[in-house]
Amino acid sequence: MKVRWQARGRDAVRRDTVCPGAVRGRRFSNRALILSKSFLLVTLAAALLLASCAPSHSDRIVVGSKNFTESLILGEIMAQQIEAHTHLKVERRFYLAGTYICQQAVLAGRIDIYPEYTGTAMTAILKKPANGDEQQVYQRLKSAYEQRFGLTLGPALGFDDTFAMEIRGADARRLHITKLSQAAKFTPKWRAGFGYEFMERPDGYRGLAAAYGLHFAEPPRIMDLGLLARALKDRQIDFAAGNTTDGLIPVFDFFVLEDDLHYFPSYEAVPVIRMQTLQEHPEAGQALAALAGKISNEEMQRMNYAVDGQHRDATVVAREFLRSKGLIQ
Repeated sequence: MKVRWQARGRDAVRRDTVCPGAVRGRRFSNRALILSKSFLLVTLAAALLLASCAPSHSDRIVVGSKNFTESLILGEIMAQQIEAHTHLKVERRFYLAGTYICQQAVLAGRIDIYPEYTGTAMTAILKKPANGDEQQVYQRLKSAYEQRFGLTLGPALGFDDTFAMEIRGADARRLHITKLSQAAKFTPKWRAGFGYEFMERPDGYRGLAAAYGLHFAEPPRIMDLGLLARALKDRQIDFAAGNTTDGLIPVFDFFVLEDDLHYFPSYEAVPVIRMQTLQEHPEAGQALAALAGKISNEEMQRMNYAVDGQHRDATVVAREFLRSKGLIQ
């Protein structure tokens, strides 16, 4: 029997992955390795394509997204909000892999807007620590994006989607652990699984392991984020990097370990927008401004679950949310 899994998390590689049966041992590890190599090839090819001259689309707005559920939902919310409050045509260009591809796409003018996270942009794009409170990080990031890239930030959408270090709830209860610092004594017997970008980015695995003294039974498995939740549930790994708004955390009885050393910065969700687009179409910026502070962590988690857990269409989920807020009819 084949089961379709919707990719989740900030840095997923593809929308869904077909996982035949229960994959075990070396077969699972080999598949993870193939996925990571495929990601590198796809990323390189996409970067070369995006570097080419961007076609003119002055008569429409192009909204992009990364290749995972939450980014897709946010992209759809932004697209529908612009469609409802302007006369602009909106083109959707979703599933653009991870952070770096979306950045190249917006710089090249292939897209005009996409949802990003402040901590991700600060550490992965600007290569700077995201120190300070949320407002300070937002202002520094906005200023740097405007000066260096000709991009700006729309208003923060209201939720902070930080990384979540997840273990099985049964393990947390059995071992009586709630914090990452407590988990360090058990990790030498655990197997970890992470997405490709989490392994590579400066706010990812290496810094986390150094901060908490984490050592695992074997090198972490690098895999598509759509496989991580199932791998953790099926005991093929024991420790995974997800994010706090994952819709399947309560469904699979996962436990999020407290980042008691405050290693991770704030990851407020914000629209990244080309300044040229706002100059040509200020009405698009006005439409997006109405989304400021409208999405709570709990609301984002429910929307993620609706798509990931209930297999509902993201377009419908986004429309229902906007209607519930009185933003569209």
